[in-house]
Amino acid sequence: MIIRKMFKFENAHIVRGCSTQKCRSSLHGHSYRVELLFESNFLDNGQMVYDFGLMKQNMKDLVESFDHAITLWSGDSKEYINDMKKHSSRWVQLPVSPSAEQFSRVIYLMIDRLLHLTSTVNGEKEVKLNSVIVHETQSGYAQCFHSDAYSPLMGVIELEKILFSEEVVSSWHDSDLWLKVISGDSFINPTTVL
Repeated sequence: MIIRKMFKFENAHIVRGCSTQKCRSSLHGHSYRVELLFESNFLDNGQMVYDFGLMKQNMKDLVESFDHAITLWSGDSKEYINDMKKHSSRWVQLPVSPSAEQFSRVIYLMIDRLLHLTSTVNGEKEVKLNSVIVHETQSGYAQCFHSDAYSPLMGVIELEKILFSEEVVSSWHDSDLWLKVISGDSFINPTTVL
């Protein structure tokens, strides 16, 4: 069975090297919708694959890190990166260009890692991240599966090279969230969420 949880965020970026001149040369934004699709052959004690309420914790914090922020590519010019950081308190720096395709890969890797580090307490079994869909516009989206996220043909994404501004980090429920994900720390789902 597959379940889906949708998140939204507003984000600005430039996608260098793309064919569309406006996209590669002008700062612009999108109202993104992100779908996380999970799968399992089992149901938990509540007869669910994975309680949606549990996704409103760390998963939500990671996805919403991009909300009202500018996403920067570390391969862009240092002058541009420094200027954007100087004028925006909310930014995320990625080791890949912030295209919809790379957003879907980055978010897949972040959520997949978090899910693998999380111990469940309500009978969940073999829950896997099926895919991540990033809707950049009403008519355009990218969908990433496991093979895409970890594909050397698309370029390996090193999670430790993803940087978040202090303002983004301060919006998380746990300010050490990303450090724990990178370090491979264990997470335990709460027995009850609101």
